[in-house]
Amino acid sequence: MAQLRAFAALAETRSMSQAGALLNVSHAAISQQVRALEDHLNLRLVTKDGRGVALTPEGMRLGQTLRDAFGAIAAEVEDLTGADAARPLQITTTPTFAAGWLMARIADFQTRHPDADLMVNPSAALAELGPGGFDLAIRFGNGDWPGMEAELLLPSDFQIMGARSLIEGRRIDTPADLLDFPWLQELGTNEVHDWLRQKGVTEARVRRMTHVPGNLLLDGLRAGRGIAATARAFVEADIARGDLVVLYEDANPGRGYFIVTRPGPLRPVAREFIRWLRRQAAKASPDAAADG
Repeated sequence: MAQLRAFAALAETRSMSQAGALLNVSHAAISQQVRALEDHLNLRLVTKDGRGVALTPEGMRLGQTLRDAFGAIAAEVEDLTGADAARPLQITTTPTFAAGWLMARIADFQTRHPDADLMVNPSAALAELGPGGFDLAIRFGNGDWPGMEAELLLPSDFQIMGARSLIEGRRIDTPADLLDFPWLQELGTNEVHDWLRQKGVTEARVRRMTHVPGNLLLDGLRAGRGIAATARAFVEADIARGDLVVLYEDANPGRGYFIVTRPGPLRPVAREFIRWLRRQAAKASPDAAADG
């Protein structure tokens, strides 16, 4: 077990010294335990990679299995003993999703679960999920996050839009015609340049690009400060009123905002939150609106 734990720490950190610090032992002790495990299994698990180490394919498989197993054990022990019951539910998501969808609904969850404390981390950077840390993530994509479980929450196409006050009277025939407009892009993303490149606009670049947090992107979009890419779900009412105009839309079935969790058991409060998210998404769907 000591050998497996040492290797799990090494697989997580990819550093002998960091793995040692994680387990409060020396890096030499980690190296010794990993070599003993390789001898026992008769497999090569790690190789040298510059000043650090890299995992072999066999090491990658074993590392992922150990990570899931140790995480499941920790979660189960915390659940059985109640040691983790008082810890806030930690959610990581993009600033745009937090500002445009989640925060408008979160009071309903708090009313239904008054004893549950929440910590919402709005960041474009991917955060690691694990025992004692983030319980779940809500992320935009196609559901492809290796080693994670992903459930589509809110289908959403990639849309380029602008305020009617900004584009009124301007002729827009091709994506290249948008280059002279100011643009807004969420911090930590490169969606606009990627989209223009996909449309064949490769020789020119946007004249004025402002990178802002997601909540400010939505505010700036509505105020006519620039063209932006965002999910229709966040601005459906603005589009219905005619304040925002969809200029381009790329349909991609299966793409949208996903609930992302680690394999294994979840804390009861996380399971309740996910059930609540599903109900909120069902209420917000076009079919639900039509039925209502």
